[in-house]
Amino acid sequence: MFNVRVYGILINEHNQVLVSDEYIRGDYITKFPGGGLEFGEGTRDCLKREFQEEMSLDVRVGDHLYTTDFFQMSAFNPAHQIISIYYYAHALEAIKVPLRTKPFDFDEQQLAVYAEKKETETFRFINWDEFSEASVHLPIDKVVAKILKSM
Repeated sequence: MFNVRVYGILINEHNQVLVSDEYIRGDYITKFPGGGLEFGEGTRDCLKREFQEEMSLDVRVGDHLYTTDFFQMSAFNPAHQIISIYYYAHALEAIKVPLRTKPFDFDEQQLAVYAEKKETETFRFINWDEFSEASVHLPIDKVVAKILKSM
């Protein structure tokens, strides 16, 4: 079974990279914003939907950056192979959700969501000079971070 994921690389006017800090099923994960492709959906539409659902943010999906070119088993289901597609994303409006300055800085409302759904997330920007493959946790995100830093 294949699990297709679509992620956005959003770099703001201050040369900072947007990341999502997630608390999911007891694990803390920093990753790029995005999520799973739904049946009948194109990859660009998926990314627009994910930004809208997660951040109430309209984005323009830019150039393709990377698609997984190696085997990656799902961390949540060993019967699934992950294929991730990464695009540049450009915000079409100001970000409305609260942005954090520290990793995994969840407020009470976000922790209440976790108690119910066993997952919650928050967002923050990382300064370009501080951003590296160590900034993200997922193996494919690490490859993308390395590509970004080498450009």
